[in-house]
Amino acid sequence: MQNVLPTPIESPLLATAGGQRIKHGFFTRQGGVSQGIYAGLNVGLGSNDDRDHVSENRRRVAAWFDQPLERLATVHQIHSPTVVVMDETFAGERPQADAMVTATPGLVLGVLAADCGPILFADPQAGVIGAAHAGWKGALYGVAENTIAAMVSLGARVDHIVAALGPSIGPASYEVGPEFQARFLSESSDYARYFTPSEKPQHFMFDLPSLTTRRLIDAGIRAENLAIDTYPDAARFFSYRRTTHAGEPDYGRQISAIAIRET
Repeated sequence: MQNVLPTPIESPLLATAGGQRIKHGFFTRQGGVSQGIYAGLNVGLGSNDDRDHVSENRRRVAAWFDQPLERLATVHQIHSPTVVVMDETFAGERPQADAMVTATPGLVLGVLAADCGPILFADPQAGVIGAAHAGWKGALYGVAENTIAAMVSLGARVDHIVAALGPSIGPASYEVGPEFQARFLSESSDYARYFTPSEKPQHFMFDLPSLTTRRLIDAGIRAENLAIDTYPDAARFFSYRRTTHAGEPDYGRQISAIAIRET
């Protein structure tokens, strides 16, 4: 049990740019010990899963980075644009925020998701990384831009930052009502491009990954979208929307994480 580690998905852009200095992974639900509706690598402390199972799953994620569990930093996510800086004073606290940045080697930054968009950032030259949880609220109200600004405050340069959006709910799976679209259009009419009519009258299919990726690129960084839809792939991903449609009582969360390698 101690030697079994999960195998995450990696971003070609981050892998190439990060070289040997940055390690990252978009973990699936495969490779964990949870059972039942949480089967696999559920890392959600907010779920009703067995706490020992969640702890072991999180330990496995940290071990993939060659770190103990105590070096895995996560936050209490609240669907906000709030970013916190993590450093050597990190002691397992989970502040209310939806993104983290650090310049501390060996500290693993992890964000949880079950349809929302996990974004991993790196400026390998400066040795600064970030991780953000971007649901529709975070994407709309600036969690990506705030993460970039926080990285710059630690010494990163915008033109050196690369980012990847991991597995998240895709446009073929995200149907929304007219009030949802109206909220976006009240911010900018340009957001109309991310909505297409669905089969249900007055409803739309929403392309959150494209909006998030566009916001990253417009902020001046290089970014890619892995374009992996969490909703239809129950074997690899937890999905809040799929759980809701199935009438299940709870759901697991997968993690996406990044670290600066210790030298």
